[in-house]
Amino acid sequence: MEIFLLNALNGLSWGMLLFLIAVGLTTVFGVMGILNFAHGSLFMLGAYLCMQAMQLFDSFWFGLLVGPPCVVLVGVLVEKYLLKRIYSREIPYQLLLTFAVLLILDDGVRMIWGSGYYVVEPPQLLSGVISIFGQSYPVYRLFLIVIGPLVGFALWSMFHFTRWGKTVRAASFDNIMAEGVGLNVPMIYTGVFALGTWLAAVGGALAAPLQSLNPSMGEKIIIQSFIVVVVGGMGSFPGAFVGALLLGMLESFGTVFAGRMQMALPFVLLALILLFKPTGLFRKGV
Repeated sequence: MEIFLLNALNGLSWGMLLFLIAVGLTTVFGVMGILNFAHGSLFMLGAYLCMQAMQLFDSFWFGLLVGPPCVVLVGVLVEKYLLKRIYSREIPYQLLLTFAVLLILDDGVRMIWGSGYYVVEPPQLLSGVISIFGQSYPVYRLFLIVIGPLVGFALWSMFHFTRWGKTVRAASFDNIMAEGVGLNVPMIYTGVFALGTWLAAVGGALAAPLQSLNPSMGEKIIIQSFIVVVVGGMGSFPGAFVGALLLGMLESFGTVFAGRMQMALPFVLLALILLFKPTGLFRKGV
């Protein structure tokens, strides 16, 4: 029972972190129709900037506060000067361009911070452990379990109850009609891409205490995020939540019951979804 609970908590914590990253990816696709392969590098950049802030100011919270806005600036520049040119192009053009951005950002990180590994300690407030059924469990992982649903609820509320959220939903359903009634669709697109970038960067900053930082860390997370998005449904907000939970549980329990086969389980899940429900578990909609 104790082992089951601990693995369930591990799955929840990793799933909530995946949700924070994948929800930005699925929101950008749902509204703009852009498959942003560079999302993983924005995640990585958020982790590195958080680490740099900790080295300079000895504060994880300061890094979490100032790192993501700096990454958002990079994302807005990418959207304004690169992605705007391919909105009307097919998906392969989007993948090639955003993959090129991923490679550029990865090499930029190598130039600035090198190719070595960095370790970020959790903030002192969340650095301890608590006892659950006699087993020690990190407080930081419980923090991730709580913060994921809170961010998800805040995003859902924003999209459904604020004026900006309603204009975003209108643009996602029919951008031509939205532009016809006077909405500034290009500005909406920039705002949505900035939001997706912020979510990726926040995910990177929160992931920093869980894993070592290296310039290729974004490549693994973007594959997992794509699996979450496809499983949940391309452009589906609740789908990203359910897909992240499923993948988090597979990652956690797979290490116990599947051994080395654990690495293949997410791809098995992806194959099953593509075979039996190609549109994903949920329909498109933020």
